[in-house]
Amino acid sequence: MSFHLSNLPQRSQKPRNTGITLAIDTGYSVRQAEDFCDVASHHVDIVKLGWGTSYVTANLKDKLDVYRNHNIPVYFGGTLFEAFLLRDELDKYLKFLDSYDINYLEVSNGTIRLSEHKKLDIIRDLSKNYNVLSEVGSKNPDDIMPPYKWVKIIENELDAGSWKVICEARESGTVGVFRPNGEVRSGLIEEITDQISKDKLIFEAPQKDQQIWFIKKFGSNVNLGNIKPDEVISVETLRLGLRGDTLLDFYSLDSLDQHHLFRDDQSDNSQENL
Repeated sequence: MSFHLSNLPQRSQKPRNTGITLAIDTGYSVRQAEDFCDVASHHVDIVKLGWGTSYVTANLKDKLDVYRNHNIPVYFGGTLFEAFLLRDELDKYLKFLDSYDINYLEVSNGTIRLSEHKKLDIIRDLSKNYNVLSEVGSKNPDDIMPPYKWVKIIENELDAGSWKVICEARESGTVGVFRPNGEVRSGLIEEITDQISKDKLIFEAPQKDQQIWFIKKFGSNVNLGNIKPDEVISVETLRLGLRGDTLLDFYSLDSLDQHHLFRDDQSDNSQENL
């Protein structure tokens, strides 16, 4: 850090198992990736190359090397996994990962029709050789699952070998654990985290108000995903209570009173009149 500030919340240290910031790269150039890592690598735990961008990105190996040189694991988004699976080419996908020395992958069924039974079989198989992030929730805003089903699916996927389970929101933050207007489905989150440790979950939260909600609800070390690269630093300031949105959540008013920062004007005036 550039300087010391007391009474900040204790952040987990990299390599982290909690307090993860998962950033979404939707087509950065090598130079953009270098600039991103130069300013934010200490605050990024995983980078997802979103959608199928790894297929169309020029100089992919060079960009992956940038992240690798900054000790940031990279994986290709769940949509690309689904694209290969849809064509019955999962083996080809794994060869593609291995050719770039990628050991993280996402198993999802947010778009394609993939039974939960088959999905669990894939997780069990792939978790033997890869760090699997599975994703729960549909990209279709009209496809609403009841909370009990979310819980059961997440439990099954963790038991099958998922390292973390991602709660779907898309890059827009308008599906899955959010309503179409971006509002958090708070009852759903309560039901899930009442039965499953939040440390096992990554909540996609691309919008600022969503990030604030999760940080206020679960603290600085909640796992957040789909964070835009140019917002990683601002998310870290939210985690540390260095923005007005969370400033008083991580430093009590009692502590501030002890430093006489909140004396009322009448008290001050009475002292002056003595």
